[in-house]
Amino acid sequence: MNDQSLAQKWERARLRHKHEHPEVVNVNLSHDQSLTAGQRIADAFAEVMGSWNFIIIQSLILSGWIALNVIAYVRHWDPYPFILLNLALSFQAAYAAPIIMMSQNRQADKDRLMAEHDYQINLKAEQEVKAIMFHLEQQDEIMIDILRRLEAQHQALLARGMDAARG
Repeated sequence: MNDQSLAQKWERARLRHKHEHPEVVNVNLSHDQSLTAGQRIADAFAEVMGSWNFIIIQSLILSGWIALNVIAYVRHWDPYPFILLNLALSFQAAYAAPIIMMSQNRQADKDRLMAEHDYQINLKAEQEVKAIMFHLEQQDEIMIDILRRLEAQHQALLARGMDAARG
């Protein structure tokens, strides 16, 4: 009966781990789903303008523009110093810079969201590790208790054996 009550005591003391935190979410997916059409266009625009393809194509167009205006036989639509070309490039820069900055700001917001998400994951992991450590400490206490009881029984058996040998 004493052993059964001891087992019941340990059963009551047994810990059941509970996950009391929200589920882990994919921040990239939730962020991408919240973008408006204009934000998606700005991000695509920034992605194109920040590529080697854009640099190569723009360089070819500029080289062709300059070459056609320098060697044109009939009509120079933008003679040297290429004022129309400078105007076109200024327009491009005037519109490209703010659009790219909007995309960069959104990326910075997304990075902050990711950092916050990483922090939450780290907190959850810390809670899980604390729960595991507490559970292991509880198991250690139970094993020490069992060991003490076994030692006491062993001593009682030795004493009985000594008494039986004497008498």
